[in-house]
Amino acid sequence: MTTEHTAIKRRNVAKSQGAEGGPNEAEAEKPVEENEEDLDSKETRLTLMEEILLLGLKDREGYTSFWNDCISSGLRGCILIELGLRGRVELEKAGMRRRSLLNRKILFKSISPTGDVLLDEALKHIKETEPPETVQSWIEYLSGETWNPLKLRYQLRNVRERLAKNLVEKGVCTTEKQNFLLFDMTTHPLVDSGIKQKLIKKVQDSVLSRWTNDPQRMDRRILSLIYVAHASDVLENAFAPLSDDDYDVAMKRVRELLDLDFDVESMKDGANEVMWAVIAAFSK
Repeated sequence: MTTEHTAIKRRNVAKSQGAEGGPNEAEAEKPVEENEEDLDSKETRLTLMEEILLLGLKDREGYTSFWNDCISSGLRGCILIELGLRGRVELEKAGMRRRSLLNRKILFKSISPTGDVLLDEALKHIKETEPPETVQSWIEYLSGETWNPLKLRYQLRNVRERLAKNLVEKGVCTTEKQNFLLFDMTTHPLVDSGIKQKLIKKVQDSVLSRWTNDPQRMDRRILSLIYVAHASDVLENAFAPLSDDDYDVAMKRVRELLDLDFDVESMKDGANEVMWAVIAAFSK
């Protein structure tokens, strides 16, 4: 695709999303690390799954692109990352031979409820499964993309619809019925554009004004969001409003993140191994 075609595509996405964007250069360059359990009641807080879906939803139409076949597995990856960041699951030890992230099994760590139905449902499956499975396998099982009929019971059903209902409950979207010739479909148009604009700006700033050139210094949720948004084919929706120059810089830095050695990153102090394992699974 030529640079001109890319620019036109971004302008079209920006127009359909109604997004404004661009980094605020006056803001501090260093991101503030958020505490995963520190939920501010004054602000609508979204899970990684909800953020990915919100980036994928068309503002007025209220549904994701019919051509996007990546977001389903991306949402399942978000579920595993959320469980890892909340301390409910962990990877088995690497061992003396330092097995790769993709070869290590995901282990149940704590059954303490998360307060999120999807997370608790996935956690229950992981707890009850013997022997343990890898992150890659769990993404496939939770998505229902497995040839093993015995594993189909692990599929999380209606994930997009359930997440959309969460966004409705949080006042971000509303629910409507639309007729598509042969069928009716429930849609969830945006009603609070401020929350989506804040999400888009957060993604933009992370690779522009707040770029650190060191993933270990980035907020883990933001880092996860960038990787999974890319894997889910919705990152373009966040970058579409950018100027051509800022877009080029943003994409260059995303490519730098994609080119990292995830096994090496996972061994650094303070790294979350489950997060890096999911990232590795999507990047293989």
